[in-house]
Amino acid sequence: MATFAAPSLIPRRPGDKVKTDRRDALKLAQWLRSGDLTPVWVPDEAHEALRNLVRARADAKADQLRAKHRLSKFLLRQGCWPPVGTKNWSQRHVQWLRQLQFEHVPDQIVFADYLAVVTAAGERIKQLETALHQCAQSSSQAAMIRALQAFRGIGFLSAVTIVAEAGDVRRFRTAPQLMAYAGVVPSESSSGSKHHRGPITKTGNSLLRHVFGEAAHHARHAPRVAGTLKHRQVDVPQPIVDLAWRAQLRLHTRYRHLSSRIGRPKALTAVARELAGFIWAVGQVLEEVPAAA
Repeated sequence: MATFAAPSLIPRRPGDKVKTDRRDALKLAQWLRSGDLTPVWVPDEAHEALRNLVRARADAKADQLRAKHRLSKFLLRQGCWPPVGTKNWSQRHVQWLRQLQFEHVPDQIVFADYLAVVTAAGERIKQLETALHQCAQSSSQAAMIRALQAFRGIGFLSAVTIVAEAGDVRRFRTAPQLMAYAGVVPSESSSGSKHHRGPITKTGNSLLRHVFGEAAHHARHAPRVAGTLKHRQVDVPQPIVDLAWRAQLRLHTRYRHLSSRIGRPKALTAVARELAGFIWAVGQVLEEVPAAA
């Protein structure tokens, strides 16, 4: 059976200046025998394909943001301001953009090109999101995707991103392992009686960390289940719904307690870390639900 090791965690001696294939193979064999290699999870082809689609959608969003910035900066140079009270990129804002005319032909050409790129980027995102909905239904992790949407702050796109980037969360033996995989655990530099913890490591999956951070903002609001969230919880196993409610209570209390002590940004990071723990628990509950049924 093949073993895949994390390249960044392979031991290296600073004084060893000779590197050959023969020496590398011998070292890897020795480290594997002594247990010094850290194994990594390799997704299968189907899961990798879903991950590619999720990342393509993330790239499309980044391209759309750059296109919007180019257009807005062009308008700023021309001294064009939207009507007072108009929210950027709202329907009213888009209508205002389509009515703009410039005196010089080159400016009109540039504006039309920038606006066309923004419009095309929006259509591209819609197509990718439609494909994501279709592919998620046939995914082996479809049950996990539905279960994650029972949590406030985790819609379809966030749920499918978590599944695509983390895989089956049951592969993590403990919740802190998932937290470390997302890079939301604090760094540490301790020696002897001195203990110092610094900012989060950010050495894990950046897209997963971003999703956790965005979902953590919902902990600022009082716990409640209504509207879209209530609709998303339909047909979700009751143990998952109960876990999602406990998560709301815990994370809101945690945010209020920490925000007054360490500030809002650090409190949100702590909430994101604990949210990762609840997501890990979803995998454990889902594993028990069929047996209980």
